[in-house]
Order: sequence, then structure tokens, then C-alpha cells
Amino acid sequence: MMMLQHGSTQLLCLTASSGVPLFTRGASKQLPFSVIGSLNGVHMFGAGHGVVLSSCETEGGGKVVWRVFQDSMMLIVVSGGGQDGAGDSKEDEVRLQRLLENVWSCMVLVLGQDELTNVRNVERLKRDLRSCFSLIDQLLEDRQEGILGNLTHCADSLLPPNPTLLQEALDGFTQAADSEFGCLIVHGRIAAATEKWWRLAPPEVVLLSALIRSLSASGSASCDYPVFLPQGSPTVAHRLLRFQLLPGADVCVLCGPTPSLHSAESGMVGRFWTPLVETLRDCLAVGEHSLPRSVSLRPDVLALLLINRETRRSVSCVRTSTNRPLGDPPLPSKARCWEILKLFYIFSTTRYFNQEETLCVSPEERAQRANTDDFVLGFSHQPLQCYLVTEECKSYGLQTPQHQLFLLAPLSVPTFALRTVATQTLSDIVGATGF
Repeated sequence: MMMLQHGSTQLLCLTASSGVPLFTRGASKQLPFSVIGSLNGVHMFGAGHGVVLSSCETEGGGKVVWRVFQDSMMLIVVSGGGQDGAGDSKEDEVRLQRLLENVWSCMVLVLGQDELTNVRNVERLKRDLRSCFSLIDQLLEDRQEGILGNLTHCADSLLPPNPTLLQEALDGFTQAADSEFGCLIVHGRIAAATEKWWRLAPPEVVLLSALIRSLSASGSASCDYPVFLPQGSPTVAHRLLRFQLLPGADVCVLCGPTPSLHSAESGMVGRFWTPLVETLRDCLAVGEHSLPRSVSLRPDVLALLLINRETRRSVSCVRTSTNRPLGDPPLPSKARCWEILKLFYIFSTTRYFNQEETLCVSPEERAQRANTDDFVLGFSHQPLQCYLVTEECKSYGLQTPQHQLFLLAPLSVPTFALRTVATQTLSDIVGATGF
């Protein structure tokens, strides 16, 4: 079978009943129609004999993952191998399964579940699905540094220097828009949100953030966009009103028929946000570091991902510069640190930490892990810490009842000191921000 080049990924969407191709995304060189037909055919053959084919590996190290949603749509993802040659088969499969979940939820978010499950006109559905492409491409590329929510299903957050002022303004703005669902997005991360916004299902919060990033990239100052909530309201649309406050800072509300976009933009945006221009600029200055200046990280921390298991929020950062003693091995690049952080997260949560408490795991994914996580069954207790030493850096994971911390450190840091580095880092961040 002809497969993709190493590191490339292609997504296929077909009708589950007849196997009619609806779209393909990813990889510049698409798979031939005969291969697509074979991938669909082998899955249908297995289903006809009571076998669910969920994944397989190719001789060249690639992977194919199938998933049927609502008995209406089949999504197939074909990967040419681990990104940058990193990660084993298990890491790849977790990443690809999560990708398929996100793509389906993205389609429901934009089109609604009814249009996807009750297909009346295939050609019309193909045209409608084009409105999902920019968001699907964002999920496929997964190249935006500092955005890990697509993998963790925890909201990528930014901790602002003056959270109280921003929260008060957001609450007032949301109430004036006759809504209880509002959020402030800074550099693609949530800087503030109303209580009801945080009560949305974590995957919905993650996908709404991704949609807002996509809408912001279009360059428009404001927009009125219909959205469905994949878990909370998959068949009834809400309005997502988005307004750019400053380049890189957007405020959004989920609302009903009122207010109109014009009345909200002309009568409410300036009233609530003009007095906070300097506060917003201070928030923008935090940048992709995601942590305020009150948090001083140790110099031996290369990168970190901190998850609050109760609120399903996360903060992450990669240090732009770390002093390296002469003669020490070179440090991984910034982009490589982000990639290693993702791989170590998957490594830790599939082998040691209880991922189901941190994520919203689908029944299909939970059943699959029950068959593959034999490694975890060998423990008589729940591991709370783990570490991994590679040729590039050292990684350390720490789990508490409220947090999970994943940290990268240079090879020069003694392995026995990693626990101290991690516990101090967690204490410094929580102590300074209350995260």
C-alpha cells in the first residue's frame, strides 16, 4: 500500500454507510482513490464480521486509525510516522485518536450534529464542510507553539498580572450582552472567563478557543458566528460574538438573538474596555510565557506544562534563553522543546498518571486503553512521579491531587535533583498566582 512521507498526516472523511468520500485534508500529496477505497473497504469487511478495526501499523512505521461517529461519519487518519522521529507507536496512536475526536467535535461545532447524522444531500454536505477546513487544518498542523489543549483537553490559559480588573470588566460586559458565557483571549490563550464559560465541557472550551484563534487570524475586527456546543447543545446553535480589543486580545460572548453585533460593538465594547487599555497591554506583555513577572522560574527549567486537574486549565511555557555552561551538550530548540513536552505528556499519562481524571475520555478511547495499558496494571499503587532521560534533555512528571506538572531540564541537571526542581517550580507558580 502506498503510504505518506515520514512525519506527514492526512485526514479522510467518508460517509459511514456507503463510503462516499466527503473531503481529505493534510499532506500535500493525497492518497490515491484506490487506497482510500481500500482503507474504507477493510474497515467495512471487519464490521461485517463483528470486528471493529481501530488501528494498524504499516511496514514503514506509519499508522492508520479509523473511527466512526454517530454511525454516520467515518474519519480515517493516516500518519507517515512519528513527528521528527520522536515517540513510539503508543504515543502516535494516542495523538491520532485525540485528533479524530477533535475533528468530529469541530464539525459538530460549526455545522451541528443534525446535519452530520441526517445526510440528505451529499453534495450540499461537501460544500458545507468547507466552512470547517480552516479549523480542521489548524488541528492537523498543530504547529502553534504554546497551544497544547488539542492534546490535553485542558484550556490553554494565560495568567495576567491584574486578573481582578479583567474579571470585573468581563463579567460586566457579558452581563450587558444578556449572557453568562464570556471569555477574554490573549495570544490565543484564555486570560479570563466567566464562571459559566468554565462550566462548559473542557473539549468545548478548547475548541471554542481554537475557533476564536481562527477567526482572529482572518483579520476582522469583529464577527457574529453561529456555533453548536458538541456536548451541551449539539442541535441548537448559539451566537458567538467576537471583538478585537487590541491586536492579540479578543473578547467573546455566547449569546442568543440579542444584542446585535453593531449595538454591542458601538455601545458596549468601548464602555467596558477603553478604561482597561493599559491593563490589556500589560496582559499582552506576558506573551507566550503565560506566567506573570511575579513568577520567577529556576534557571534550570527549560519548559513546563502545569495542569490544574480540578478546573481543567493549563499553563505552559518554553524558556527563550537559558545560560548553558561551556562544554555542556546543546539545548533543544524552542520548537523541539514544545514537541518533547507533548511527547512526555503522552508518555506519562499513558503509563503512570491517571489520565481519565484529567481529561474527558470518550467511551471508545477508554475501552481501547483498557486493552493496551497492561503496563499500568503492573503497579499496586498510583505513581505520583516519573522521569525520563534522553539524549536531548531530562523530563520529570509530578502529580498531586490538584495538579500535574510536566517539566524539561538540561542534561547537566543531576537526575536526583529533578524532584527538587519540580516541587519548587510547582510551589513557586501556585504560591504567586493561586493557579
